[in-house]
Amino acid sequence: MVKSIIVAYTLWAVGGPLGLHHLYLGRDTHALLWMLTLGGFGFGWVREFIRIPAYVSEANQEGNKERKRPPTSIPPPVSPVRFAGQVCVGVYFGTVAMIGLNSLSFFYLIVLPLCVGAGVHLVSNVGQQTSDLQKTLTSCLATSLLFYGSTLSPLPISLAASVTAAKHRTFKPPRPRLYRIGLGWLAFSAPLAYCIFHNTTATLYYLSDSIAALLDILWFLPWLRSVLEYLLLMPYRILCVLTGGGYYEDAWRKVLEILLKEYTEREKEALKILSLGAEASLEEISRSYRELAKKWHPDHNPSKDAEEIFVKLQEAYEVL
Repeated sequence: MVKSIIVAYTLWAVGGPLGLHHLYLGRDTHALLWMLTLGGFGFGWVREFIRIPAYVSEANQEGNKERKRPPTSIPPPVSPVRFAGQVCVGVYFGTVAMIGLNSLSFFYLIVLPLCVGAGVHLVSNVGQQTSDLQKTLTSCLATSLLFYGSTLSPLPISLAASVTAAKHRTFKPPRPRLYRIGLGWLAFSAPLAYCIFHNTTATLYYLSDSIAALLDILWFLPWLRSVLEYLLLMPYRILCVLTGGGYYEDAWRKVLEILLKEYTEREKEALKILSLGAEASLEEISRSYRELAKKWHPDHNPSKDAEEIFVKLQEAYEVL
């Protein structure tokens, strides 16, 4: 699908600091960077006013089968803007880690250099370029030994990682056509996906359970678990800073409780079948189901409607 400059500029104006125009143009890494830094601390967003036509042209060429990419053996030209961005984002990620993760074990040896390296590598992957992640992280870990315990260590670590990333820069290989089709399908179906997500409270349960399961797997690496948990909460922390609100440990639980107060029609019917109210807890749902299932089980109830009611009870319990 041909990308429009007008649409790109509109998204840039409406949600530029959140990277909406980059999502539209298929620049997913760039969009993630903008979400985490609010448009490159504002400066990157303003600079893109003159860069959007080039981004649109690049995105349209990406969908052209006949487009010839530079060979990956030839390194891209050095970009002072990219290098400065690598250093700034690396320092930013390191500073955020020092504020929120400095109580973790092996913080200065492992956690801090990994956070700085992640920021540098994220900038390295913007656009058509990429770099060697392993070498970038190795330089971070080596430099962290020289500046162990220093509050200024994010700066030299970020500088070393940025130099390493620039030295090992290369062009990304061409994306498979299936990947491009997938991005187009995702953009086309976004409104439908939003409706499904907004109206299905079960999705919230599934996402929370999946994230909890992922964090539980890392029980033997508590520092890594804490890093992932902190990154997942970073958007909310940024929102609190911008709005002047405070951060509370049970904030996400309160938000989830508010969202789950609205039941779908199917769930309301299921609650009615199980003779429950809208505020019923999971324990009350299970207890009511067991009691009613025992009462209406066809093997114990000779009534003609027993089997039909028993099936409805099972379906209602599965819904809830």
